[in-house]
Amino acid sequence: MRDAAAGSDAATRRTMVVRGRVQGVGFRWWCARRAEELGVSGWVLNRPDGAVEIVAEGAPDAVDALHDWALHGPPGAHVTSVDATGGPADGLTGFVVEPHR
Repeated sequence: MRDAAAGSDAATRRTMVVRGRVQGVGFRWWCARRAEELGVSGWVLNRPDGAVEIVAEGAPDAVDALHDWALHGPPGAHVTSVDATGGPADGLTGFVVEPHR
């Protein structure tokens, strides 16, 4: 049985690993801008393997919209894949651009 308090607006979390030509094209900054427009919290960083990692928390439709954006990224990017895993939100606030991991 579904908890009545857990509606479709309950926050969700998604971790996305974006591969392709995604570093050196402003991907993190464009991602942060889109996340803020959508009201999504979390962070984005460059990984040493050349991928970009995004952790996004927020309303499911907003997180879905950020995922949809990540499928193509900003001008100059060439996304070849986005691997995503989901889970419960941790209560992140704001969206941060990290340099790398």
